[in-house]
Amino acid sequence: MSLNINLLFLPSIMISTSNLSVQFGKRVLFDEVNIVFKKGNCYGIIGANGSGKSTFLKILSGKINPNSGSVFIEPGKRLSVLEQNHNAYDDFQVLQSTLMGNKELYEIKKEMDDLYSKSDFNDSDGVRVGELQNKFEEMDGWNAESDAASLLSQLGVNENLHQNQMSELDGKTKLRVLIAQSLFGNPDILIMDEPTNELDFETIKWLENFLINYENTVIVVSHDRHFLDTVCTHISDIDFGKITHYTGNYSFWYESSQLALKQRAQQNKKSEEKKKELEDFIARFSANVAKSKQATSRKKMIDKLNIEEIKPSSRRYPGIIFEMDRESGDQILNVNQLLFDEISKPIDFTLNKGNKVVLYSKDSKISSKFYEIINGIDNNYSGEFQWGSTISKSYLPLNNDSYFNKNINLIDWLRQWANNDEEREEVFIRGFLGKMIFSGEEALKSCNILSGGEKVRCILSKMMMERSNFLMLDEPTNHLDLETIQTLNNSLIKFKGNLILTTHDYKFANSVGNRVIEIGSNGIIDKLMTFEDYLSDNKVKLQRAEIY
Repeated sequence: MSLNINLLFLPSIMISTSNLSVQFGKRVLFDEVNIVFKKGNCYGIIGANGSGKSTFLKILSGKINPNSGSVFIEPGKRLSVLEQNHNAYDDFQVLQSTLMGNKELYEIKKEMDDLYSKSDFNDSDGVRVGELQNKFEEMDGWNAESDAASLLSQLGVNENLHQNQMSELDGKTKLRVLIAQSLFGNPDILIMDEPTNELDFETIKWLENFLINYENTVIVVSHDRHFLDTVCTHISDIDFGKITHYTGNYSFWYESSQLALKQRAQQNKKSEEKKKELEDFIARFSANVAKSKQATSRKKMIDKLNIEEIKPSSRRYPGIIFEMDRESGDQILNVNQLLFDEISKPIDFTLNKGNKVVLYSKDSKISSKFYEIINGIDNNYSGEFQWGSTISKSYLPLNNDSYFNKNINLIDWLRQWANNDEEREEVFIRGFLGKMIFSGEEALKSCNILSGGEKVRCILSKMMMERSNFLMLDEPTNHLDLETIQTLNNSLIKFKGNLILTTHDYKFANSVGNRVIEIGSNGIIDKLMTFEDYLSDNKVKLQRAEIY
């Protein structure tokens, strides 16, 4: 990485880019990007799918080089990156892998250990050990192992695993170790790409609290809006090959950009009225932030919100509207003494009209198995369930690969679920695909080459066309971009029928659900309340400890 001498005298700048450009073939991702990341701020990198979010993080961390331009890191500052290759440390122990997050400290410790283990230890070795010990002490090295162990335990990695090989851990536990590795030793610059993937809500909450109080620079990519809202002081938007910082969190960026977009369409509205509307929006948002649980002394963003920063976004948002052919009756779903291999106690509950259920389990196999049973896909169970006679169902499964094993284009793919001749017409089908941003030639691509996000958008098109009064969605936000997540979230809030939803997106769960059903291996908890109230209820916390 080259140094930009003009920046050496700006101590608050931790990392920056100078005229950074990246191009893959004819496609330009970044065009002479000049951006600065300062100490004490947390920057959420956002952009449409394919805009280059992960590529930008790899450039900042030195893993790939730009076509032109440079990255500057303040001399003496340490950069730490959340490792994306979960198998990169399989040959090392858990505690050892965590210590490797501080490379310099780890190398000093390793060299000291190697010298001490020499059978022919001599005077020059003793001098070298003394030098290393001084550096090690300056870096608080004698407390390193206990600090690393504490960090692992706080992230839910039990102490009995600390001496295990990384290769012995499951994927979720590996991710926790890699997060501990990235946080270890208080790095000056912390870069994290999708840190909340596969984490449970309790661990995400711990990470949020950690980053809220983190005094250095954080640069993060995440599709978890609640996480971005909680930890970010700035949103860094990738658009048109440039990156622009906006003061505030994701909700402020989204709501303000939507307001600016609406105002741009209001050609007859006077500029003074528009300005007053924007000022009122900032005042309302600032008041809400000040009252929120996330407000801390570090988050001074509400004092810096600037009307001049509010600009319309060029984002394309899909059109997701779930309509119903008929309203459901009073009988929705009754589950009686249902038992399957993943649980040891049978479950009972009855859904009522208007229920929007957040179905939660710490073991995703339990929730996915439940969906497969009530959709008639898996018959390996005892007990029974009964749907109301007026119920029509649509289902978005966690694993949707079986829907896309034919070599047909998207128009023919969606035509499979048409109910009549009118719905089989290409114009009609293109309308549904167009709502999910499959327009023009995009609608003619083969369904068996789709990305994960494109597959979910296709399933959502299918669900919209089915016009059911009961929706089931097993982790619908997986693979989706923020624009589709936001739109889907809004549409499910407005949906008039019943639904069951499983998600690791806190904001999604809390804004959509009015009832929570949690299934553990040893029982069930059923509460008519929001997800936020459910997680914070002390009586529920005691019950949750008993069902696992």
